[in-house]
Amino acid sequence: MPQLIAPDVRVHASFLDAMREFVEEGAGERSLLAHEMERYAGSWHRPEVFAGYVEALNAEALEETPRVEGWVPNTTLWYVEGDTFLGRLAIRHRLNPFLRELGGHIGYAVRPTARRRGYATAMLTEALPVARRIGIGSVLVTCDTTNTASRKVIEAVGGVLEDQRGGKLRFWIRTGP
Repeated sequence: MPQLIAPDVRVHASFLDAMREFVEEGAGERSLLAHEMERYAGSWHRPEVFAGYVEALNAEALEETPRVEGWVPNTTLWYVEGDTFLGRLAIRHRLNPFLRELGGHIGYAVRPTARRRGYATAMLTEALPVARRIGIGSVLVTCDTTNTASRKVIEAVGGVLEDQRGGKLRFWIRTGP
């Protein structure tokens, strides 16, 4: 059964396959993946580089971890079934002006060959208690105005549309009672 886990080196081969799928799809522009692809794509195949990448992702959740200017602490979770990487999700611990306007607390991506199986809905549902433990009572989740599939995922998990800004629909979802 698929589950959200902290990034782990055991899914290395499947992760590489998924990144190839994202690149073939043209996902290099996506904010969730663009920075990492730019930095690691040429060297992810090396086990020691991948291990360092996994360590860095897990460290991003810590307040004291150095990060790009303006970025906030972030918990990255991977959606896996066994050793198969299905998708990823990022929970930003707080909102800066950009995230409040366009990015939101949670971003997610399902690898192209794993879509239309309910994984995005399951990932977002499983992320809500994690966000609550971080201290976030309601999460902001955004999607492009043209991304009907993502809108349906957000609404299925209880997202309430607040407004539209900069080509994004902005939804709020309570993380608990």
